[in-house]
Amino acid sequence: MDFFEMQIRIDVTTQTLEWVVGGEVVRCSAISTSRYGLGTEEGSQRTPTGEFVIAEKHGEGAGLGEILVSRVATGRVGEEGDDRDHVQTRILWLSGLGEENANTYGRYIYIHGTNAESKLGTAASCGCVRMGNAEVRDLFERVEVGTRVEIVGGEGGAGAG
Repeated sequence: MDFFEMQIRIDVTTQTLEWVVGGEVVRCSAISTSRYGLGTEEGSQRTPTGEFVIAEKHGEGAGLGEILVSRVATGRVGEEGDDRDHVQTRILWLSGLGEENANTYGRYIYIHGTNAESKLGTAASCGCVRMGNAEVRDLFERVEVGTRVEIVGGEGGAGAG
């Protein structure tokens, strides 16, 4: 598959991530966006909206559920119920394409695996887009740096979850 054909569409309202190839949805995954709602303010822990690209990919070769710290695999696996919001398995680091979301890369907004898979489908993250670990690993293998990402839906302000 030509990676230029793939696009990722994230809908905050439905808490889903769609893999779109050639205009057709080929897979839909439950995700979690920020429990603090939508926004681009530095330090807000909100999920930004608009158009993005995958700027960097990290975690290749990391084990399923392996915790990444500063984008480096640690050898430790995060478990459901840990008191931390771990970044796990793989990272797709987003860069905003619009004036309103240009600070996304500097805010370290990722699509990444999580130790809170039971909360997928609800707004529960600290700004990033969380996915199931097996699904983010699969997505990581199918996309390239430069793949377009669109985040839509909802209003700014406090999230519902």
